[in-house]
Amino acid sequence: MRALLNECEEKDLLEKFFTTIGKGKNTNFILKNISNRRAYPIPDQKIYRQWFPEISRLLFGRYKTQKERKNDTDKVYEKLDRKVSENLEKLNVSCVHGYEDGAAHTFRRAKELGIRCSYELPIAHWATSRRLLGKEAERYPEWIPTLDSISENEEKLHRKEQELELADCISCPSEFVLQSLPENIRNAKPCQVAHFGSPDVSDSQIEKVDQKNNQKLKILFVGSMSQRKGLADLFNALKILNTHHVSLTIVGQPAMPISFYRAQHTDFKHIPSCSNDTVKSIMRSHDILILPSIVEGCALVQLEALSCGLPIMITRNTGGEDFIDEKETGFLVPTGNPEKIAEKIEWLICNRSILPKMKILSKNKSTKYKWEIYAKNILDYCK
Repeated sequence: MRALLNECEEKDLLEKFFTTIGKGKNTNFILKNISNRRAYPIPDQKIYRQWFPEISRLLFGRYKTQKERKNDTDKVYEKLDRKVSENLEKLNVSCVHGYEDGAAHTFRRAKELGIRCSYELPIAHWATSRRLLGKEAERYPEWIPTLDSISENEEKLHRKEQELELADCISCPSEFVLQSLPENIRNAKPCQVAHFGSPDVSDSQIEKVDQKNNQKLKILFVGSMSQRKGLADLFNALKILNTHHVSLTIVGQPAMPISFYRAQHTDFKHIPSCSNDTVKSIMRSHDILILPSIVEGCALVQLEALSCGLPIMITRNTGGEDFIDEKETGFLVPTGNPEKIAEKIEWLICNRSILPKMKILSKNKSTKYKWEIYAKNILDYCK
């Protein structure tokens, strides 16, 4: 989103950015205290803020269950969507760009005003997600509490369908997401893949590690600790290997008590969700990122890993198939297949000497994906 805002501002195309909490450039003293995670590269006067619902969610969310927090997030987003729709008539705009779950009211009003609707679907279509995660619920019933997307309410699903129908053009972050769209939608309107960009990391920030055969292979998993991300398959792959030659670090928010995960696999180091800079530092001290996701859009962590010189092992459903040059930048494994994950890990253990070269190739691969190209693709579709 920052990349798109920056491109819009540079081309003098941005009228207004609607958000909950945020700050722009040249902001006042009070707003300067807002976290940089809510900072945007545009003049502050172009930001419309709807503070209260989000502040309330943040203040009281810690006392609620995961399901309640998810429902609160949906409510905040819908309220913002309604606010945008109420203000559209006051703005001099020819196109509005919206995201899944937060564009239905805006798009309906935009159609009445003759404004073009550009839509971004960041993750696979809900029907594909429900089908794939339904299979995971059968494979791993004990992991069902981590699979939120199989129980979304019908009203929310109806809004998703409305957004797709009202959109004049649709952008997806990967071919996996594009192909998940219903065929009637793909045939009725322009749909494109706009790849996300990679962060810039200097070569000096990539840790040079001498690979020795007696060292443990350091595996990293980054993301929500759910079977949507394939964590159960990674645990089972390590059980199949049954070796002391690997170590596992998990960075992410548990969806269940940590004791649940320890019961599945005892030997891992857990680091709670942390800043992006901290995650990149952790990446630079590991040998491979493994993300055997069942459903994604295009997990940003893949490009972040590559930019840090960290090879990746992923499924096609992560949306990162294009990032893989087999045995050079990483490995592609089938979804739901712990045996193949174990096979690739074992290959790496036996071929540790290739890792320094893979680090260089991974870094080089990441440089091909630019945020400016992503933003340009979105803007070209808005015309």
